[in-house]
Amino acid sequence: MKNLTSLSLILVLLMSCTGQEVPDKDYQIKTGVLAAPEHQRAEATVMGFNADGEIVILREGTNDFVCIADNPVKEGFSVAAYHKSLEPFMTRGRELKAQGLNAKEVFDKREEEVAAGALEMPDKATLYVTTGEPNEKTGEIDNLYTRYVIYIPYATEESTGMPLSPPAPGAPWIMDPGTHRAHIMINPPKN
Repeated sequence: MKNLTSLSLILVLLMSCTGQEVPDKDYQIKTGVLAAPEHQRAEATVMGFNADGEIVILREGTNDFVCIADNPVKEGFSVAAYHKSLEPFMTRGRELKAQGLNAKEVFDKREEEVAAGALEMPDKATLYVTTGEPNEKTGEIDNLYTRYVIYIPYATEESTGMPLSPPAPGAPWIMDPGTHRAHIMINPPKN
Protein backbone atom coordinates (compact mmCIF):
# COMPACT_ATOMS: atom_id res chain seq x y z
CA MET A 1 0.00 0.00 0.00
CA LYS A 2 2.87 2.34 0.86
CA ASN A 3 4.44 1.71 -2.59
CA LEU A 4 1.11 2.45 -4.30
CA THR A 5 0.78 5.74 -2.41
CA SER A 6 4.36 6.69 -3.32
CA LEU A 7 3.72 5.81 -6.96
CA SER A 8 0.57 7.95 -7.00
CA LEU A 9 2.47 10.88 -5.50
CA ILE A 10 5.24 10.51 -8.09
CA LEU A 11 2.68 10.48 -10.93
CA VAL A 12 0.98 13.61 -9.59
CA LEU A 13 4.36 15.36 -9.29
CA LEU A 14 5.35 14.33 -12.81
CA MET A 15 2.07 15.61 -14.23
CA SER A 16 2.48 18.94 -12.44
CA CYS A 17 6.13 19.29 -13.53
CA THR A 18 5.36 18.63 -17.19
CA GLY A 19 2.22 20.73 -17.14
CA GLN A 20 0.41 17.98 -19.03
CA GLU A 21 -3.23 17.78 -18.14
CA VAL A 22 -5.38 15.68 -20.43
CA PRO A 23 -8.88 17.08 -20.85
CA ASP A 24 -11.77 14.71 -20.26
CA LYS A 25 -13.16 12.60 -23.08
CA ASP A 26 -16.28 14.73 -23.64
CA TYR A 27 -14.26 17.93 -24.00
CA GLN A 28 -11.81 16.26 -26.38
CA ILE A 29 -14.70 15.05 -28.54
CA LYS A 30 -16.49 18.42 -28.44
CA THR A 31 -13.40 20.35 -29.52
CA GLY A 32 -11.85 17.58 -31.62
CA VAL A 33 -14.63 17.73 -34.20
CA LEU A 34 -14.23 21.48 -34.82
CA ALA A 35 -12.03 20.88 -37.87
CA ALA A 36 -14.62 18.68 -39.62
CA PRO A 37 -17.32 20.16 -41.84
CA GLU A 38 -20.28 20.85 -39.56
CA HIS A 39 -22.57 18.26 -41.20
CA GLN A 40 -19.92 15.53 -40.63
CA ARG A 41 -19.18 16.16 -36.94
CA ALA A 42 -21.88 14.14 -35.17
CA GLU A 43 -20.98 10.86 -36.88
CA ALA A 44 -17.18 11.25 -37.16
CA THR A 45 -14.67 9.00 -35.42
CA VAL A 46 -12.77 11.01 -32.82
CA MET A 47 -9.29 10.19 -31.62
CA GLY A 48 -7.74 11.88 -28.62
CA PHE A 49 -5.33 11.32 -25.78
CA ASN A 50 -5.37 9.22 -22.64
CA ALA A 51 -3.64 10.05 -19.34
CA ASP A 52 -0.42 8.45 -20.65
CA GLY A 53 -0.39 10.77 -23.67
CA GLU A 54 -1.20 7.93 -26.08
CA ILE A 55 -3.57 8.52 -28.96
CA VAL A 56 -6.74 6.46 -28.56
CA ILE A 57 -10.18 6.22 -30.11
CA LEU A 58 -12.58 8.26 -28.01
CA ARG A 59 -15.62 7.66 -30.19
CA GLU A 60 -16.20 5.26 -33.07
CA GLY A 61 -17.89 7.02 -35.94
CA THR A 62 -20.26 5.90 -38.65
CA ASN A 63 -19.22 8.22 -41.48
CA ASP A 64 -16.03 8.74 -43.50
CA PHE A 65 -14.38 11.31 -41.22
CA VAL A 66 -11.66 10.93 -38.60
CA CYS A 67 -11.02 13.79 -36.17
CA ILE A 68 -7.96 14.23 -33.98
CA ALA A 69 -8.32 16.17 -30.71
CA ASP A 70 -5.83 18.76 -29.54
CA ASN A 71 -2.58 17.29 -28.22
CA PRO A 72 -2.28 18.59 -24.63
CA VAL A 73 1.54 18.46 -24.65
CA LYS A 74 1.86 20.72 -27.70
CA GLU A 75 1.64 24.47 -27.33
CA GLY A 76 -1.44 26.11 -28.78
CA PHE A 77 -4.75 24.60 -29.86
CA SER A 78 -4.87 22.58 -33.08
CA VAL A 79 -7.29 19.87 -34.20
CA ALA A 80 -7.57 18.02 -37.49
CA ALA A 81 -10.13 16.10 -39.51
CA TYR A 82 -9.63 14.02 -42.61
CA HIS A 83 -11.23 11.47 -44.87
CA LYS A 84 -10.76 7.94 -43.50
CA SER A 85 -8.83 6.93 -46.64
CA LEU A 86 -5.90 8.95 -45.18
CA GLU A 87 -5.82 6.91 -41.95
CA PRO A 88 -3.04 4.48 -43.01
CA PHE A 89 -0.87 7.47 -44.02
CA MET A 90 -1.62 9.35 -40.78
CA THR A 91 -1.14 6.27 -38.59
CA ARG A 92 2.23 5.57 -40.20
CA GLY A 93 3.32 9.14 -39.58
CA ARG A 94 2.42 8.83 -35.88
CA GLU A 95 4.30 5.51 -35.67
CA LEU A 96 7.43 6.96 -37.25
CA LYS A 97 7.35 10.04 -35.00
CA ALA A 98 7.00 7.76 -31.97
CA GLN A 99 10.17 5.99 -33.13
CA GLY A 100 11.98 9.32 -32.89
CA LEU A 101 12.18 10.21 -36.58
CA ASN A 102 12.21 13.91 -37.44
CA ALA A 103 9.87 15.48 -40.01
CA LYS A 104 12.23 14.94 -42.96
CA GLU A 105 12.88 11.33 -41.98
CA VAL A 106 9.13 10.69 -41.67
CA PHE A 107 8.57 12.24 -45.10
CA ASP A 108 11.37 10.19 -46.69
CA LYS A 109 10.26 6.92 -45.10
CA ARG A 110 6.65 7.36 -46.18
CA GLU A 111 7.79 8.40 -49.67
CA GLU A 112 9.77 5.16 -49.90
CA GLU A 113 6.90 3.03 -48.56
CA VAL A 114 4.24 4.58 -50.82
CA ALA A 115 6.50 4.11 -53.88
CA ALA A 116 7.08 0.47 -52.91
CA GLY A 117 3.35 -0.15 -52.44
CA ALA A 118 3.84 -0.89 -48.73
CA LEU A 119 1.84 2.17 -47.61
CA GLU A 120 -1.53 2.99 -49.08
CA MET A 121 -2.11 6.57 -50.18
CA PRO A 122 -5.47 7.61 -51.66
CA ASP A 123 -5.46 9.28 -55.07
CA LYS A 124 -7.22 12.27 -53.47
CA ALA A 125 -8.39 13.17 -49.97
CA THR A 126 -8.87 16.26 -47.83
CA LEU A 127 -7.39 17.22 -44.47
CA TYR A 128 -8.80 20.12 -42.44
CA VAL A 129 -6.67 21.74 -39.73
CA THR A 130 -8.28 24.14 -37.26
CA THR A 131 -6.49 26.31 -34.73
CA GLY A 132 -7.89 28.61 -32.10
CA GLU A 133 -7.58 30.03 -28.62
CA PRO A 134 -9.11 28.19 -25.64
CA ASN A 135 -11.28 30.49 -23.54
CA GLU A 136 -10.86 29.43 -19.91
CA LYS A 137 -13.97 31.36 -18.84
CA THR A 138 -16.41 29.80 -21.32
CA GLY A 139 -14.70 26.49 -22.14
CA GLU A 140 -15.13 27.33 -25.82
CA ILE A 141 -12.47 27.84 -28.49
CA ASP A 142 -12.26 31.40 -29.78
CA ASN A 143 -10.85 32.74 -33.06
CA LEU A 144 -11.19 29.49 -34.99
CA TYR A 145 -9.17 29.34 -38.21
CA THR A 146 -9.26 26.44 -40.67
CA ARG A 147 -6.82 25.71 -43.47
CA TYR A 148 -7.38 23.05 -46.12
CA VAL A 149 -5.03 20.42 -47.51
CA ILE A 150 -6.16 18.43 -50.56
CA TYR A 151 -3.84 15.49 -51.14
CA ILE A 152 -3.22 14.60 -54.79
CA PRO A 153 -0.17 12.31 -54.76
CA TYR A 154 2.52 12.94 -57.37
CA ALA A 155 0.73 15.96 -58.85
CA THR A 156 2.91 18.78 -60.14
CA GLU A 157 2.55 22.39 -61.11
CA GLU A 158 2.41 21.23 -64.73
CA SER A 159 -0.25 18.55 -64.16
CA THR A 160 -2.55 20.82 -62.13
CA GLY A 161 -1.87 24.38 -63.24
CA MET A 162 -1.37 25.23 -59.54
CA PRO A 163 1.48 27.62 -58.68
CA LEU A 164 4.16 26.63 -56.15
CA SER A 165 3.25 29.51 -53.83
CA PRO A 166 0.01 31.41 -53.21
CA PRO A 167 -0.42 34.02 -55.95
CA ALA A 168 -2.76 36.04 -53.71
CA PRO A 169 -4.03 35.90 -50.12
CA GLY A 170 -6.15 32.76 -49.72
CA ALA A 171 -5.41 31.48 -53.22
CA PRO A 172 -4.66 27.75 -53.64
CA TRP A 173 -1.16 26.50 -54.40
CA ILE A 174 0.60 23.14 -54.64
CA MET A 175 3.04 21.96 -51.99
CA ASP A 176 5.44 18.98 -52.15
CA PRO A 177 4.83 18.59 -55.93
CA GLY A 178 5.85 15.32 -57.54
CA THR A 179 5.87 13.42 -54.23
CA HIS A 180 3.50 11.08 -52.42
CA ARG A 181 2.50 14.04 -50.27
CA ALA A 182 1.71 16.51 -53.07
CA HIS A 183 -1.22 18.61 -51.95
CA ILE A 184 -3.15 21.74 -52.69
CA MET A 185 -2.92 24.24 -49.82
CA ILE A 186 -5.68 26.72 -49.15
CA ASN A 187 -5.01 29.18 -46.33
CA PRO A 188 -7.95 31.59 -46.20
CA PRO A 189 -7.04 35.11 -45.10
CA LYS A 190 -7.38 35.59 -41.33
CA ASN A 191 -9.88 38.15 -40.08
